[in-house]
Amino acid sequence: MAIVKDSSTIQANKKAAFEECPITYVMEKIGGYWKPIILFHLLSGSKRYSDLRKAIPAITEKMLIQHLKQLEADKLVLREAKPIIPPHVTYSLTASGQGMKDVLYAMAIWAVKDSKQNSKALSRKLKNFPK
Repeated sequence: MAIVKDSSTIQANKKAAFEECPITYVMEKIGGYWKPIILFHLLSGSKRYSDLRKAIPAITEKMLIQHLKQLEADKLVLREAKPIIPPHVTYSLTASGQGMKDVLYAMAIWAVKDSKQNSKALSRKLKNFPK
């Protein structure tokens, strides 16, 4: 892993943005393409790794593992491994991860509205949003 130079201009700008803008905090936690999608699938309950792979077929194993580890480190996802053979690992949302439901729902509302305005209707409707 690369060592981050604390005195770099990029790090100084990032720190300033982080201190001034709460959106930066959110993006640090769920930024990127796959993290919100993983969180969305975990809203409906605990899932095994294989269930997540099936639910998100376009994601590579490397990316899924990497993002699950990051979400776990950020305390949004809980990884529970049961000491049996074969290993049984489940992923679920922490209380903090559950708190992202409103954020993800707001993103879904915006997506539906925007897709209608741009004549690109989505096949998934809000009534299917995990409760």
